[in-house]
Amino acid sequence: MSSNVLTMYGGPRRVDRVGREKVACMVSFSDGSGPAPSVVYVERELPPGGVPGYLAGRGTGARSFALWADDQRRERVATVVTLSAGGGVARFQVLGARGEVIATLTRDKALRGRGLRTRWTVQQPDGSEAVGFKGRIVWWWMWWLALPLMTVVLVISVFDSVPGNEGGFARAPRRIRWRANGQTPLEFRSKGDKLHVHAPGVDWRLGAALIALLRSFNAGAWDSVKK
Repeated sequence: MSSNVLTMYGGPRRVDRVGREKVACMVSFSDGSGPAPSVVYVERELPPGGVPGYLAGRGTGARSFALWADDQRRERVATVVTLSAGGGVARFQVLGARGEVIATLTRDKALRGRGLRTRWTVQQPDGSEAVGFKGRIVWWWMWWLALPLMTVVLVISVFDSVPGNEGGFARAPRRIRWRANGQTPLEFRSKGDKLHVHAPGVDWRLGAALIALLRSFNAGAWDSVKK
């Protein structure tokens, strides 16, 4: 199945000629044949409380991101805002440059009343909805059955510094397939942390916002730095 593959990267701290810090995180697009650009830049937007205020909010599930066309913030292409967060449920909106709604995203945390797996719902303005669950049931059962061995495996994985290693069996299942009307428009693959956009009608700004959100809830989240 042909798809546009989105990958999020972090980068070193860089400054421009006047000493202003550039945006380091970016989302790349593998398919340049469509309307999507080759890359967009993503950074968190801080509340009045600055970094401490942002980190306090993200503890409840809140997130706030800006997506830029370049690393010097000359053109905003989208914004991710939190509509509500608490009790294991967080709702976000992806807005375009003029404030138009691109999509509404809902994250229901596992074991919080909506099932044993974390649930991600993607709603677009035309009313279409796609639902995805984190991990396959069979892999979750295997992971829970092996839980008594996890302590040993986690200790070993700390010393495993091979590039590209996903943490092996110690890492919980993370693959997500979104279903809508018998189709799979979106798919997040844990190997390489890549988002595959299979449906041609999915707005590329939605894809970029979604992978930034997914990566913000993973271990070593890009938006959790303290400065």
